[in-house]
Amino acid sequence: MFYDILIVGGGHGGAQVAVMLRTQKFAGSIAIIGDEPEFPYERPPLSKEYFAGEKEFERIQLRPAKYWDEREVTMLLGKRVARVDPVAHMVTTDGGETIGYGKLVWATGGSPRMLPIPGGDLPGVQGVRTRADADAMKAASESARQIVVIGGGYIGLEAAAVLNKAGKKVVLLEALDRVLARVAGVDLSRFYEKEHREHGVEIRLGVRVEAIEGVDHVTGVRLADGEVVPADLVIVGIGIVPAVEPLIAAGAEGGNGVLVDKLCKTSLPDIYAIGDCAAHANDYAEGAVIRLESVQNANDQANVVAKGIVGDEAPYHAIPWFWSNQYDLKLQTAGLSTGHDEAVLRGDPVSRSFSVIYLKAGTVIAIDCVNATKDYVQGRMIVTAGLQATAEQLADIERPLKELLSNSL
Repeated sequence: MFYDILIVGGGHGGAQVAVMLRTQKFAGSIAIIGDEPEFPYERPPLSKEYFAGEKEFERIQLRPAKYWDEREVTMLLGKRVARVDPVAHMVTTDGGETIGYGKLVWATGGSPRMLPIPGGDLPGVQGVRTRADADAMKAASESARQIVVIGGGYIGLEAAAVLNKAGKKVVLLEALDRVLARVAGVDLSRFYEKEHREHGVEIRLGVRVEAIEGVDHVTGVRLADGEVVPADLVIVGIGIVPAVEPLIAAGAEGGNGVLVDKLCKTSLPDIYAIGDCAAHANDYAEGAVIRLESVQNANDQANVVAKGIVGDEAPYHAIPWFWSNQYDLKLQTAGLSTGHDEAVLRGDPVSRSFSVIYLKAGTVIAIDCVNATKDYVQGRMIVTAGLQATAEQLADIERPLKELLSNSL
């Protein structure tokens, strides 16, 4: 087999490359290799609406099955690429098939980072990354009496909210001194801790997990101080391991992800990488090399690749944005708050509608908005513009953020 464009990975990024190529009137052959049996689908609902049973799987598919046939995109599902030969322009699957390509797009994302501790692989210890993961978690949670969630990031908090809503006893364990510590400021962390606790979730901070107890199935989580927290189900939400081993083995530069340039090209000829597995120098992180685990980033990089393939090269430059739904709270984030030296609270968290604006050396670099869509829309504008403003100006809820931008011009 040979395809002009071979896309490895059937998630948001991989699907978007194929969609965009056809939109750009690319007439060559396209194939997507996906390690799951399903056609491309949305990932974020796995820990929210799909897990909660609020959305059927068909409603989270990115395109109906017939779409791919109509656009002549070959779907090679249930296959995993084991080796890449950049000289021969060929990949080999775990089933021994060899597939040639003109250009290769690596959009594999990653696998859930699990706990490398005794009992970490026991039945009942579950990560969340695929439909199969979510289905297994739903099935296990139906009979579970107490569920332990390890990790206080987006995935852990979202899962805790859904399980709590389903009437389950939930204990959330976080190794750091606050939830969302890696992605948000103290004000937002404390707000979400309070919300979850008021809903009945037990949040324990600054705890270290030493082992998972059980013989044939998990029965508890043993902490460093010797305490065992009972558990019928353990959900691990501590990030992902980027799936880049075949590319690195083939000589691509990288480590924690595969390194790409502004056009999403790897160091190997005719090979691109996008999405969660692509390490890139991001303008909104002051040029630091990072990986962004978000749908937005996967789609934006996919568009860069597709346009580049048809001869319309334009460097990647997009403001990072994220969202999270927990209970009746919609969190929307624009920019990257890492490295901020000031956080400004705009509004009152008690009202459950407020924003936190992050600055570095007086320049706005990010904004978190809780049930504050107007702030989010205008906040994206001031982050993109690199607005310089005072804490007093930003905290004034009577003053629209866009007004500060117009006054600075």
